[in-house]
Amino acid sequence: MTHETAAAIDSIQVTMNAGGMNTINIVLAFVMFGVALGIKPGIFVEVFKKPKSVILGMCCQLLLLPAFTCLLAIIMKGWISPMMGLGMILVASCPGGNISNFMSSLAKANIELSVSLTAISTALAVVMTPFNFWLWGSLYLHTAQVASEVPTLVIPLWDVFKTIFILLGIPLVAGILTSHFLPKVANFLKKPLQWISIVFFLVMVVLAFMGNMEAFLKCIKYIFVVVLIHNLLALCIGFGVGSAFKVPFRDRRTLTIETGIQNSGLGLVLLLGTGIFAGFPPHGGMLVITAWWGVWHIISGLTIATIFNFTRRKETAA
Repeated sequence: MTHETAAAIDSIQVTMNAGGMNTINIVLAFVMFGVALGIKPGIFVEVFKKPKSVILGMCCQLLLLPAFTCLLAIIMKGWISPMMGLGMILVASCPGGNISNFMSSLAKANIELSVSLTAISTALAVVMTPFNFWLWGSLYLHTAQVASEVPTLVIPLWDVFKTIFILLGIPLVAGILTSHFLPKVANFLKKPLQWISIVFFLVMVVLAFMGNMEAFLKCIKYIFVVVLIHNLLALCIGFGVGSAFKVPFRDRRTLTIETGIQNSGLGLVLLLGTGIFAGFPPHGGMLVITAWWGVWHIISGLTIATIFNFTRRKETAA
């Protein structure tokens, strides 16, 4: 990628009025409420009787993915802009994606483990998302020796904490309580909310980039490659760690999917709805990386689920 192309990507602007931001926030809150509808206290009891896979999953999501993403961004520094590198790190710092449980069910993976990992990573996101983004983002900016006009990365902790708590914490608790006290309502709403969340996210991405659609389409081939490489790294971390520690194959599938699907919707909200980058130069690269991740991991998740199912049929036939 030439410097001109990277500059063109960074110059893409996404304007979102208060109504648009409120819509994204409401949709994300409903998405997390839908995820929590599948969480029952008994799930955690069963999973934590054999905590090995849970611990490995948390290590993959909270430690290995942000660290290896930082390393990948440094390796690719001649091909991406600093803002695109920060976008990769922001996505890697977000908790597991809202559709990971759905993809795990399609892949015949360990659903209980998937739901547990999503719930735990989401609960810890209040602290771990800003911390990981600050730690690895600062290390990346320092190590990659980026241009001097890029300021020091400072996280407005209260602003970010409040945003994450309202959008993830409250819906998570509400969903778990609904699942416990109103199980019929939870079962009725669970699947429709999963599909609605996918459709709404795609619509919001299109609306956000509507004014820059021509520039977005011109750069999509570069963004496609960057996100593809990053997503392959995430999937390989999950599958590699599961294989190295010899967890059951169903758990291995779950670790792969949970590490490879991130809540990039939260990343977009942090970019558009907080003051993290108020003093930064144009950072359209972060927005494009984060938005395309949200589209791509749907395609990636369906592909991985298909591959796992094909492998399972071959094993059964043998």
